[in-house]
Amino acid sequence: MRDHLYLFRHTPKGERLEIRLLAFLGIAIVLTITPGPDFALVTRVGLARGRTAAWFTSLGVVTGHITWGIAAGSGVAAILNASATLFTILRLAGAVYLIWLGVHALLARDTASESHANPSTPPTTRTTPKNLVSAYRQGLFNDLLNPKIGVFYTTLLPQFIAPGQPVFLTSLLLASLFALIVAVWLGSYAVLLDRAATVFRRPKVRRILERATGLVLIGLGLRVALEQR
Repeated sequence: MRDHLYLFRHTPKGERLEIRLLAFLGIAIVLTITPGPDFALVTRVGLARGRTAAWFTSLGVVTGHITWGIAAGSGVAAILNASATLFTILRLAGAVYLIWLGVHALLARDTASESHANPSTPPTTRTTPKNLVSAYRQGLFNDLLNPKIGVFYTTLLPQFIAPGQPVFLTSLLLASLFALIVAVWLGSYAVLLDRAATVFRRPKVRRILERATGLVLIGLGLRVALEQR
């Protein structure tokens, strides 16, 4: 235990690692709160299925981050960073997935009849285990099919690992901290979205917001597909 504490307090150059850790946390927070595909997906799931489903989507996103952190620590993500072909394949797969989610939101069946039965009933009361698994899977795939996360971990994490530190364990620790920040942010956002959903549960408003979120997901997918590395 003492050896691990030493690794987090000192570097061979005498620089306190706490400074590096704070810098990493600052970067992670800024990147997390910047709206992107994960934010749009949680919004779409939260509006359509409620808070619990949005939490499961957030959990899928968090799992994706930890998976990429493990891949970066073990050197797998470095292969992705070095292979333009592999990067392109994964990028296009992620773009197709985002577009598919957007189209699915645009073509989602009308829920007006359900809402008329009891407009104040939150979607969380109609959540099923199958829907929760689907919500988790969407968040997981959304992250695993985003090669930029893998490249991000491959290029960023080594800057915060001092010579002599265990690369895999330190990478896993930093990725877990990043994932924790993501979990807190997206989980809190899901709660705020649910509390503001009194207006959103109105049939017309829900349809408009879900269609708008679908267009955002399609736009993000097209941007991912067309942008250069």
